[in-house]
Amino acid sequence: MKKKFFILLALCAVMCIHAKETDAVSDKQENNLRIDNMIPDSLSADTISLESLELVPLQAADSITVEDSIVAIIPFYKQWNDSDMTDIEWRALDWSLRWLDTTDCIATHDTTTLPDSVYKARLQALPCVIELPYNERVRAFILRYVKRNPKQVARMMRMSEYYFPIFEEALGRYNLPYELKYVPIIESALNPSARSHAGAAGLWQFMPSTAKLFGLEVNSLVDERMDPIKATEAACRFLKSMYTIYRDWNLVIAAYNCGSGNVNKAIRRAGGKRDFWSIYPYLPRETRNYVPIFIAANYAMNYGQEHGICKAPIEKTLITDTILTSRRLHLHQVSKNLDIEIDELRRLNPQYTRDILPGGTTYALCLPADKIGLYIDQEDSILAYKADSLINNRRAEIDMAKVTSVNGSYRSNGITYYTIKNGDTLGGIAKKFHCSVKQLKQWNGLKNDNIRAGKKLKICK
Repeated sequence: MKKKFFILLALCAVMCIHAKETDAVSDKQENNLRIDNMIPDSLSADTISLESLELVPLQAADSITVEDSIVAIIPFYKQWNDSDMTDIEWRALDWSLRWLDTTDCIATHDTTTLPDSVYKARLQALPCVIELPYNERVRAFILRYVKRNPKQVARMMRMSEYYFPIFEEALGRYNLPYELKYVPIIESALNPSARSHAGAAGLWQFMPSTAKLFGLEVNSLVDERMDPIKATEAACRFLKSMYTIYRDWNLVIAAYNCGSGNVNKAIRRAGGKRDFWSIYPYLPRETRNYVPIFIAANYAMNYGQEHGICKAPIEKTLITDTILTSRRLHLHQVSKNLDIEIDELRRLNPQYTRDILPGGTTYALCLPADKIGLYIDQEDSILAYKADSLINNRRAEIDMAKVTSVNGSYRSNGITYYTIKNGDTLGGIAKKFHCSVKQLKQWNGLKNDNIRAGKKLKICK
């Protein structure tokens, strides 16, 4: 049994994120992934030609799956919706998270706009490797977080207690700046089940091709883009490879959003300058906002309390643990035998998109910690529960369609069957099927030449 999770909150209830489709989708589609041109982590940046680089990053969510409950929130959006908002700006809005209550949390919310000098000083005071400069665009997104969307910040501040330790552990192992943990805030608002209409999924919003390239399993039953630990590991490898190329974290963050192809084109149009703010006018419109929002997210998550925002309370505490199994398993089997709500199991195991652990290799099953011992004790009975209908309902072998021939025989699974007719003899049947009488007797267990009409004979050739 491998310890994997220890949390003080219910993991990841359904979040409903509303995003607008933008022209940025076409920009991303220009940068199709070329696996054969992957740049190794060890390759020096000096040896890499931008013109030959075809590496494409994870894709930001172009529009996240919407549930009906979002409809009630839309009028709130319309109060301050800019006519030219990009989908990145839409993701800075407040969206639904049912398991956190922020009513009391923002009762003392401070809506006073601070002087620019305060925002600038606070950003400069953050212990960061990545540059977090201040300008009017950064200020606009800071206000959208802390003034217009305090509930969202309150929720993410609470959820960060679970996710940030996962991110920081992986970032530390790869010697990456810890502030990169704020990228999933922009990408998915810390929702591991977030899916975009463009096909990106998970906390880090991997596209399927990129996910597979970095070792994540994506198929009909398993989508490891939604596994917080494995997706974070893949994201760290990706970010490290991109920094090997650009040697500038703001360019890496920009490439994460729009693809290295678009960043390279912007660098060329800017006369070879390799600074985000120098190539800013030449980047896709969405990406021009992506780095300012990243800076604003750093501010909001660190200084939310200074604006009267506190962490959203949780409905219950939940300690989880993980068990590894190579057995084919359905979450309904676990739910019924261990008395765990199926929706809770799905929240704990979002990578199993059809509730099935395929088996055959090792997969992790996350459970409430107090259920781990029960699972170990009852594993055989759990696996046997409705196994035929839940996990053994795929036929391993099937008879081929029976085809009747002109001589009255048919074949099934490589064997010919002949129905004996009145007047038939073993010798005549053997001649018809080009075999010997001895073979017919062996194939059918006959001790003599007596046969009866209506019976079937096997011809095994």
